[in-house]
Amino acid sequence: MTKLLIKTTVFTLALSAITLVSKAQLGYDYAQYDIGFGGSLNQVYGDAEIVKTKPAAHVNFTYNQTPFVNYVVEIQAGTLEGGDAYKTLSGRFFKNNFTALVFRGQLQAGEIIDYSQGGLMNVLKNFYVSTGLGYILNDIKNDPQHYNNVSNTDPQFTTPGLTKSNELYIPARLGYEFKLFNQYGQPSFKVDLGAQYNMDFTDNMDGFTAGKSKDKMIQYSITFKFALGDVTSYRKQIN
Repeated sequence: MTKLLIKTTVFTLALSAITLVSKAQLGYDYAQYDIGFGGSLNQVYGDAEIVKTKPAAHVNFTYNQTPFVNYVVEIQAGTLEGGDAYKTLSGRFFKNNFTALVFRGQLQAGEIIDYSQGGLMNVLKNFYVSTGLGYILNDIKNDPQHYNNVSNTDPQFTTPGLTKSNELYIPARLGYEFKLFNQYGQPSFKVDLGAQYNMDFTDNMDGFTAGKSKDKMIQYSITFKFALGDVTSYRKQIN
């Protein structure tokens, strides 16, 4: 009887300790990887006088060093378009079916601020800044439906440029990541809203080389991220 009582007591204490540890970790754990799918609206500010907004889709993979320090690899595919062959003096018009590969490091405010008391700081913790390096493959078909570099008022005036090119650019991004938590207090689903300013190293996103400034692309995007892979713990409670 005494042995049974001792075994029962030890088992109860061990179970209580495990329960306390589990509760203590609730809200601290997060997955180290995310897979994301989304889309963007893109605008090129280059040598074509009229700016147009066109869509693109993307897939990305994220390594979470912490819940608020992230490294993102992304593949994009979509359209860039601008200008008008008939309504502008230069006649510049382009439609670029592009593909891009982007690597970004991302720092969220939660890594550096104290949000333990909740309130405004708890809302601000998910704002982030991000930058890195991008590589874009420009593909503009040299036909009237996709490209024109001859003025509609002066056929002698043409704009030089490349319709097929590959180039580097620097992405600078601001965004907010909504985190949704599962029953264990882990951020298992995220919605990422971002605005990204891309500075081209050269001048060929629109297929024209004119003026002193390089092409610039602005993207407004939404991404749905799903947590996967190993779970680890953070030094602070995430939620």
